[in-house]
Amino acid sequence: MPPTIPLSLQWTLAAAIVLYISVMYGIAWLARRRITTAEDYIVAGRRLPFSLAWMTLLATWFGAGTLLTATDEVRREGLHAAALDPLGAGLCLILAGIFVAGPMWRMQLLTLPDFFRRKYGRTAEVLSAAIMVPSYFGWIAAQFVALAGILELYFGLDPRIGIAVVAIVGGGYTVMGGMWSVTLTDSVQISLVLVGVVVLGLVVFGQLGDGSFAAGLARLPAELPAHKLDWIPTADLQAFTGWVAVLAIGALGNLPGQDLLQRIFAARSQRVAQGACLFAGVAYLAFGMIPVALGLGANLVDSGADRSVLPILANAFLSPPVAIVFVVAVFSAVLSTIDSAIIAPSSVLAQNVLGPALGADPLRLNRWATVIVTAGSLLVAYAGESAYSLLESAYAATLVGLLVPMMFGLYTRPRHPASAVASILLGTGIWLVHLLCGWENFLQPIQSMAVPPLPIALAATACSLLAYLCFEPPWRMRSA
Repeated sequence: MPPTIPLSLQWTLAAAIVLYISVMYGIAWLARRRITTAEDYIVAGRRLPFSLAWMTLLATWFGAGTLLTATDEVRREGLHAAALDPLGAGLCLILAGIFVAGPMWRMQLLTLPDFFRRKYGRTAEVLSAAIMVPSYFGWIAAQFVALAGILELYFGLDPRIGIAVVAIVGGGYTVMGGMWSVTLTDSVQISLVLVGVVVLGLVVFGQLGDGSFAAGLARLPAELPAHKLDWIPTADLQAFTGWVAVLAIGALGNLPGQDLLQRIFAARSQRVAQGACLFAGVAYLAFGMIPVALGLGANLVDSGADRSVLPILANAFLSPPVAIVFVVAVFSAVLSTIDSAIIAPSSVLAQNVLGPALGADPLRLNRWATVIVTAGSLLVAYAGESAYSLLESAYAATLVGLLVPMMFGLYTRPRHPASAVASILLGTGIWLVHLLCGWENFLQPIQSMAVPPLPIALAATACSLLAYLCFEPPWRMRSA
């Protein structure tokens, strides 16, 4: 059942959401005037200042994964469930600022497959695009499902209808203004989100501590089971290796991600690109700890076992008008992730797949690609997987297939193009076989009891590395 708020406030919440969406579409319409070329649509004409660059980076990932899904996992499992988000995601942004942003920005690319084409040839470009585009569908679908859950929670809207509504709204203003509308709306959305999260954290722990925020926080270590306060599970080796794998997926899996690199390409200078990544990463870790703490704090109150933590806490602890503002902030956070996630694979689809094949107008093709990606993600959302598994799978696909050849291409003289192709195919193939078979560990059916289980994400990435280092094309071996 929806939260027990007065009908008049439900109508107020509905009106606030409609007003908010109208403002976002207004911004997108104004941004549309800046779009004259495909470069404007994909990377905002490479003109983003630091202020917009770090905000759109933060808004890209600070959505359903942080505010809803990961928070619920922390409530159920404890602090070690924060490995993927926010720990992994925040570390990813910091690593990008140190190792990736500078050399990538200097190449003046539009998409990551452009990098693979320049370094390894057309085959590597096509393979990287084939991995990247569908890998985003799960992530986008996770946002659709999460936001539809909020609509069901407060308005009793059928989730099947809610998912479609969210897809239409998020995809609509992305089509209109491309990266410019995504960036400008992100700056508004992330401002609302950060204020809302801070206010909720202060109010909830203030009331848990009878007026003292510090006393409310002190209740967590005093009243929660010890295992829920462990950042790293050390009970057994399998739990530890599983945690390491999840952290690696979060911290490394999106380094070869178009959504991250698109914002690096859009920065007005190399210094802006590097600084924005570092600042956004630190901000992500700092603000991401608030939902984590609230997830733990939900165990101290009756927050509803089958409902998302933050909306329930907002309804229980905030006055109705403030709760409405917070719900709109959460709504905006998920929408900011949706538009950012949609434009990333659509850019790849248009520039690296459809463009070379069709030769159509690049700007028009990018807009149609945005529609295609939105529709594909909608189908994935209807498939019924949990939001968390969708999110985790999306990160893993690019980790196992693209990270190794990307990093070697950035920092070494590339080997023969066939080595990169072998690396992509082997890493992705091993991961995909295990995923389809439902095996959580490497070669699970024949695994020896004497060898600890090896998470598939780490094993597949290691195989990708070996393929890159060891593979020699047969024609080169014969010539030698």
